Amino acid sequence: MHQVKYINETLKRFHMQNCNSVTVPVEANLKIDNSESEQNVYATLYRKIVGCLRFICHSRLEISYGVGVISRFMTHPKQSYLVPAKRIMRYLKGTKSCGILFPNQKEKDDLHLMGYTDSDWCGDKVDRRSTSGFVFLLSGAPISWNSRKQDVVALSTCEAEYVASCNAPCQGLWLLSLLAELKCGSFEKIELQIDSKSVIDLAKNPVSHGRSKHIETKFHFFRDQVCMGRIGLHHCPTEVQVTDILIKGLKTERFLMLKKMLNIMCFWYFFSSFQYCVSLELLNYRKC
Repeated sequence: MHQVKYINETLKRFHMQNCNSVTVPVEANLKIDNSESEQNVYATLYRKIVGCLRFICHSRLEISYGVGVISRFMTHPKQSYLVPAKRIMRYLKGTKSCGILFPNQKEKDDLHLMGYTDSDWCGDKVDRRSTSGFVFLLSGAPISWNSRKQDVVALSTCEAEYVASCNAPCQGLWLLSLLAELKCGSFEKIELQIDSKSVIDLAKNPVSHGRSKHIETKFHFFRDQVCMGRIGLHHCPTEVQVTDILIKGLKTERFLMLKKMLNIMCFWYFFSSFQYCVSLELLNYRKC
């Protein structure tokens, strides 16, 4: 699934079709704050860019974090906000032939739903709120993802990741009901991968500790679903936490690794490989 035609139209619309490409859409450790001394940019143009990039997020989840960051400053956009927006378009210029690869499943029993969730801590320099992210993979291909700033200010990394982990089960349970309605197999529970052991302990242990009793009751929906057995929690190493691509800017090597793990690949590569295999089959057939 790709949006090559729309990406080409977007680049042409904003005169970026001849720009230099970059490897990652967001610089590592990117921090944007409100700067009153900077020069203003044309607000309508800035909003048009953000709107087009948001539509491209439907098939390119790796730019969701960057688009979310520049979307926070649409009221009074500055010149420094336009730079990361153009960087995302420069990234799309070099990877416009990429898309999500959905594997071919012969049997319904082969389908497997896996969820990942993570959060940074106080990543926004303006209001010190954290960014939550989750992604659900169906047989290795992403089918649902989200990257958004939290509504509350977390007092610790445990609280930030606990709040992020509460948003993922709501979407996961809806996906289970949707897959059941489409008769795509039976799923007993959601497998949720979290890289924080403290969050897993807090979700499994109903005892309220002093460091966690200030967390609002509405976030304990996550704990209730774990106790009922509808969500299975598993600890995953930080190195394979694919949700990092949705919550912060990454260095090139890690970004490319997570991008590959999410089945975001260049479809021209698979098309060329398919043509090569067909050519070999025809050559062998003629020899016979």
